[in-house]
Amino acid sequence: MTTIEESTAAERNTGRYVKKREAIINVASRLFDEHGIKGAMLSEVAKRVGLSTNSITYYFKKKEDLVFECLMHTVRTFDSITALAESEPTPEKRVRRFLEEFFRKLAESANGEYPAIMTFRDAAELDSSYTKIVFDRYRSMFKRVRGLLAEGAIRSENRMTLTLRTHLFLTQIQWCRIWMGSYSPESHDRIRFYVIDILLNGIAAPHLPWERNALDAKLAQFHIPESPNRGFLVAAIHLINEAGYSGASIDRISASLSVTKGSFYHHIPSKEDLFAECIQRTQAVLEGYLATVHRHQGTGLEKLGALSRALLKYHFSEQGPLLRASAWSQISDYSLFHEKIKPLRELYQNMQDFLAAGMMDGSIRATHQSVAAMMVVGMINGSLTLDKWVPGSENINVDVLYVKPMYYGLLSA
Repeated sequence: MTTIEESTAAERNTGRYVKKREAIINVASRLFDEHGIKGAMLSEVAKRVGLSTNSITYYFKKKEDLVFECLMHTVRTFDSITALAESEPTPEKRVRRFLEEFFRKLAESANGEYPAIMTFRDAAELDSSYTKIVFDRYRSMFKRVRGLLAEGAIRSENRMTLTLRTHLFLTQIQWCRIWMGSYSPESHDRIRFYVIDILLNGIAAPHLPWERNALDAKLAQFHIPESPNRGFLVAAIHLINEAGYSGASIDRISASLSVTKGSFYHHIPSKEDLFAECIQRTQAVLEGYLATVHRHQGTGLEKLGALSRALLKYHFSEQGPLLRASAWSQISDYSLFHEKIKPLRELYQNMQDFLAAGMMDGSIRATHQSVAAMMVVGMINGSLTLDKWVPGSENINVDVLYVKPMYYGLLSA
């Protein structure tokens, strides 16, 4: 006689079960990206796949199991892509093959043929029993991808160089998943061409040197007035960058400062007010730097380079950090929505202006301005997690080892 357990196990080997499970992972990955692990609800996942909330537990016993499986699906996807790329003979061909396969998966996901790939942005919010497995697998995957960029064996003297470039590479392709959503699926092949070209060849005219200029000194003189709530702002930005808006609770912010919730509310009326002030702080930095750049002469490359260096230097300074753009995506409050995207939109639009000027003065290669601008923003956004994923990176020359490859190519000397 067949037991209930045997019947259930048999059903889980059927195509119907596998398809429904993949549909759940697909929807959940998108929701976790959009609202964060804390903010996405199982009830919404169930609704979008046509199940009751209780029915989800037939496939995943609890929410943490589903998050874990979404993350592991992403790791397995990168592993499978890396395995294909490893068969190519040179770093350039391996990187190109990786990107071709990655964009193929994005297209399949957009067409509903493959579960969505998820960000690792707030994976640390899981219980330690999950995070140990996830981060071990991520580190293993990261090392394999790093090997794609290497010419021969990875020597100790160039390990940090390759590690920083690998971080740039992985954050750029994850960033692509977000901004490419504004393009129709039919245009993805065309956009893919520009992304691959920019990652491999950069955006700077190859004959021009990467060096500091007069703008760097001007930007170094810029300082924003300190807020009386600076301690709360710094703690909140750190936590939002790490755990997302939903994961950055008042309890956790207060605990990080060793103060009570009562003390918090004495200074700031609500979490929404705190977040609005975090946005204003980041916006003040961006607007101050951009105004300084626009007031002074320089080529498009000089302006882009100086601005990129200044933003990274500020983030890792005592005045920092800056608020990550990807951490803002979880805000559902419409009153905050317009304000939260304003700094990112202004940075993106100014990047386009500098790229256009650089193409006119010959300091920037001819390429797709909109794609290049979004990728420069992605480089800056990715740099804000360097200290998390690349320990010790805040103490090295990030300007040359991380920013420069964005402008001259991922495999540039």
